[in-house]
Order: sequence, then C-alpha cells, then structure tokens
Amino acid sequence: MDVPNIQVTIPGRYTASAGNPAPFVIPALREWYGGNGSYTLPATITLAIDPVYASALLPGITAFRDDLRLLTGNRQISIRQGQPRKGDIFFTLQSPDRQLGDEGYQMEIGNQITIQATHARGAFWATRTLLQILEQDPQHRRIPQGITRDYPKYEVRGFVLDVGRKFFTMEFLRHYVKFMSYYKMNDFHIHLNDNGFEKFFGNNWDSTYSAFRLENNTFPGLTARDGSYSKKEFLALQSLADSFAVRIIPEIDVPAHSLAFTKAVPQIASLKYGRDHLNLDSASYAMIDKVFKEYLEGPEKVFKGDEVHIGTDEYSKKEAEKFRAFTDHYIRFVESFGKKVRMWGSLTHAQGTTPVKSAGVTMNAWYNGYADPADMMRQGYDLISSPDGWLYIVPAAGYYHDYLNLPKLYDNWEPNMIGEAVFPIGHPQIRGGSFAVWNDHPGNGITEKDVHDRVFPAMQVLAEKMWNGHTLQSNYNSFSQHSHQIGEGPGLNMRAKINSRDSIVLSYDFSTPAVNDISANKRAAQQKHNADITPSKTLLLKGGNSFIKTPLPEIGYGYTVEFDIKPTKDNLPEAVIFSSPHAVVTLLQQQTGKLGFTREGYHYNFNYTLPAETWTHVAISGDHKGTSLFINGQLVEKLEGATISFPNIKDKIAKVQTLVFPLQMIGDTVNSFKGEIDNLKVIQHR
Repeated sequence: MDVPNIQVTIPGRYTASAGNPAPFVIPALREWYGGNGSYTLPATITLAIDPVYASALLPGITAFRDDLRLLTGNRQISIRQGQPRKGDIFFTLQSPDRQLGDEGYQMEIGNQITIQATHARGAFWATRTLLQILEQDPQHRRIPQGITRDYPKYEVRGFVLDVGRKFFTMEFLRHYVKFMSYYKMNDFHIHLNDNGFEKFFGNNWDSTYSAFRLENNTFPGLTARDGSYSKKEFLALQSLADSFAVRIIPEIDVPAHSLAFTKAVPQIASLKYGRDHLNLDSASYAMIDKVFKEYLEGPEKVFKGDEVHIGTDEYSKKEAEKFRAFTDHYIRFVESFGKKVRMWGSLTHAQGTTPVKSAGVTMNAWYNGYADPADMMRQGYDLISSPDGWLYIVPAAGYYHDYLNLPKLYDNWEPNMIGEAVFPIGHPQIRGGSFAVWNDHPGNGITEKDVHDRVFPAMQVLAEKMWNGHTLQSNYNSFSQHSHQIGEGPGLNMRAKINSRDSIVLSYDFSTPAVNDISANKRAAQQKHNADITPSKTLLLKGGNSFIKTPLPEIGYGYTVEFDIKPTKDNLPEAVIFSSPHAVVTLLQQQTGKLGFTREGYHYNFNYTLPAETWTHVAISGDHKGTSLFINGQLVEKLEGATISFPNIKDKIAKVQTLVFPLQMIGDTVNSFKGEIDNLKVIQHR
C-alpha cells in the first residue's frame, strides 16, 4: 500500500567513533566504524579464499587480482585457498549477517582484511571499494583501518546505451562493463536496433539510417554492415560481465523503431504508419519469432542472462489492440525460453481491452504519458525508474539533455521518483533506476569519446543515487570536489586524462637524438623509425613509414597542442602529422589541401593551408564543444556550433567537430607527412 515515508533510526552495534573517518568512495559506504592506523598492502599480496566457497568466488577474485596488478604495478599477487594469514585479503561467503542480501558485504580492515558476504556479488563489490580507496592513495598501498557494512538501496542500478543508431565497438562495450562495475552499477542495457528520422534522409525510408547490431544467420541481410557484433563476441561480453557482477540486458526493439527488420523483409513493413513500424500481421510475427528464437534457444544461448528486453515503445496508438496483442505474445514467447521479460512503458498510450501479461514483467517507466507508473503498478508490473526529463542524454540534439543536470539529480532525485510521481521509499515494485544515451541523430559526428564525456560524470552521480539514495550526509559540493579523485577503473582511460606534475604534460625540443621530454614528466620518445634529428635540432619525417612513438596515446578535452612545422612541397593527400588508433591529424585533409583531422570516419578540415618550405607555429585546442586552430598566435578558425541543413525542411542537426588529439605517433606507419617539426608542447587545461 502507499504510505508516507517514515524515518526510522536503528541503533548500531558501535557508538560513534573517533577513529579514521569513512574513506571517500563512489557510491559512499552505507555504514562505517573507524579504527586507527592503516592497512598497507605487503610487497607480496595474497588473496585468500575460503575453500568452501572457492568456485563461486574465484571469477570475481581473479578479476580483482588483475585489477590490483594494473593499479599498483605489482605482479606479486597470488590467489590461494585457505584461512588468512597476517597481511592477507580474505574472502568468505560464511556470513552470519543474512540481511546483507545478495549484493551487500561486511569488511573488517585491520592487520589483514576480511570480507564477508552471502553471495559472490557482494564480495566482489567489496573489491571495488578497495580499489577506489587505493586509487586515491599516491602510493596505491594504504587503506584506513575500520569496519564497513555496505549494501545497495536499489536492486537495479542501470545504464542504457543505444548502439542501434550509433555503433560502439566491442572494445568500448567491454570497457563499459568494467567502468560500470567500478561504480557498483550492475545493469547494462544494450539497445541493439534502431533507426534515424525519415525527415533527415529525404523523407525516403530506403535511405533512412537503420541498424541491427547482432550477427543473424536466419536473416543474413538483417545484420548491419557498418558495425556489428558476432555471436561469439556477444557471448564473451556477457561472460566478462558475469565476472564483474554486471548483468547484460539485450534489447530487440519491436514493433516500432524497426526499420532494420522491414528492410530485411519488406513485406512486414507498415505502409500506413511508416516503415519503421511492423504491420503486426502474421508475417511480422513469423519473422520476429525467428529472430528472438535464434538468440534464445540451443545449447549455448546467445542471450545468456535471466532477462531480455522486447522493446514495445512508441507504436501508433491507433492500433492499440493489435499492439497490445503483439506485446503479450512476445512476453509469453520470450518467457517460454526461461527468460524474464523487460519492456518499455507504453500501455497508458496504447489503452485497450486486449490483456497484456504483467506478472513477473518489468517495465522501464520513462514517460508518464506513455505509462502512468501508479497504474502500471496496480496492473502488476515491476518498474525501473527511467524518467526521460531527468535521465535521458541525447548528444547535441537540442532536446532532453546534452549533459545531465548533475547538481539537480544529486540533490533531488532517486529511483522512487518517476517523472512528477513520487512513491514511498522501498516500494516493492520499484526495482531501481536506469539512465540512458539515445543517439537520435546518426551522422552528426558524435564519437564514442563524446558519449563517454557525457556519461562519466553522470555515472558517478547516479551510482551514488542508486546505491544510497539521498541521505543526511549527502552534499553535492563535497561530492563533486572529491569525485575528481576517482577515475574509470584500473587500466581504463577513455577520457584520455594524463597525470602530470603541471599543465605541460609533454614537451619535445628535439635537441637530442633520443628525443627526451623536457617537461617535468620525463616522457621520452619510445621508438624512432625512418626519422632523423637534423643538425639544426628539429625532427625530420620522410613520408611513408616514418614516425616517432610517444608514451601518450592521446589527450582528452581540454587541451592545447602546439608545434612548429615546415612541410616539404611534395606531400601526398592525407599526409599524417599525428596519429593514434582513434584519430589522425593531416597536413592535407582528403582532397581539400587544408589542415584537418579524421576520427570515427568523420573528416574535418580548417579553412587553412600550411605553406610549404616555411616554418609556421601551429596550436590546436580542443574541448567538448569543438576544435580551434591558431596560426602564429592568431585564431584562424573555431570548428564549433556548426549545423547540417536538409532540403525542404527547417529542422537542422548539430555537426559535432570535436577531437581527442592523437599523440601516439608523430608521423605515421603508412603515409607520414614529409618535413620538419620542432618545439612540440602538449598542454592539459586545468
């Protein structure tokens, strides 16, 4: 029943402590009793596992060992079964505290660390706490002594990524499993198919962008050609997620958002409501049954987890009865393979008399006009709070959020709030929350790096809100100040942030053959190939396979990279000045003859041509809004705020011209520019 929120104080086991204050982690520890002094990681680290629970604990502890090695640089980390010794980190599922639930843990930090949980997931979350504490210690060795009892307020702590309208590499998805896990976010919902808006593609469905991202043997033409995941890759992603306590929730979105399906089988398209709608006849059922079946049956099911999302969003309400019958069919069809079903909330929008199964079904409550949450709960649905006005990121679209309003979220929201509706804390039908990135505008230039720049700070705030909710200790200013101390997790640096003693992260004056770094960071070049230091102390690159390799792959927003350059007259189109796996900066961008850059298949140029046989001082600055070119100290052009226009419509979309600057090589292995470079300086803005 709906009852007012009641605050209850439960006496703790310990009185207030004058010992160590609670360490800062995200999400914050629920309970802490401070001891005195610190536990220090020994030179040889042993992770001891209670032998009774070894099989359950080993995958997560193996992941912890690997992360510890990445964070500390210490290779002397072993896993053994047995009782703990002094200095060990000990894990057991023999916990007398059954109220910890599946994801809670108790950790006692003294001369050794003892972690007790009732389930392997809880024990694993304890390792994320340890890693975050160690990350903030300059030596990555010390952890304050004390006792913590930690557990989540909400079961589902999620993130939705639209990979249908923008392809994200499998490497990115694997990184995101680890990144989410670092913040105890446990629900990664992958939206596998979608399409752009017809009006931006000449009002022609044939040319409107659409994609379905999974390998499909039944309908080979269904799988996107510009980026997809093999079944083997997708299975491996889910296995990785299992070891990091993250659920992968695959979504096949039907019967709207379905242009990829109707392009593969044209007869199932609705001619009345648009070809992104299935026509909901027997042919539609026959195809979609086969698509789901391919991933749900067999000895090694491609969808491994317990839950599968069937979409069911934004279909024309003029066909409400047919839509409701379709939704009910796919709930029962997917359940027949032993799965639980999730769906988007649409049944207030599609009101009717045709029954739709609710028992055991979870609904993403995203907009109360489409699914009134109180009514959906009365009908029997469990909800995941996904309110669009609070939690939808649509990059550079001009509607919803480009970046979430983090102070407002931190101070005012938690998953019991769905739109304007507020429900009692602990309502049994609200499973948790999930925020989302929707890439509504295919072709607008948004990159993986740009999406991550938006998601990273939101992940930190929403991890806090979904694990703890709002507490008396919640303080956004303090949280924001301390959150900068915690990154993406061991081995990850998708934002391309660089540790540096000051703002200058790299500086080469090419005064020595070894190419030493004259900044305070001492990042000398790692390799030099077919490149010379001239008598006048400059770097000479010779075209083709000619480069020096730096220790830095790239630098993220905001930065300035400045250098002097003197190209020869005979450079080829696309001649590369700087390169990395994600981007190149070119002397002669494509056929324009201008200075420019390429990343993720998007090509941009400044309205400037570098003169041959002449020294020019170049500075390129970049942030999350765009990229600027300065020549000899003067601003030449700022690539920012551009839009793309379309025939016969007033609507425009943003043209995003950002650049995470490539630094892995000066030059290239295939088409280096010919000429000289001097006085390279890389500056990271504070």
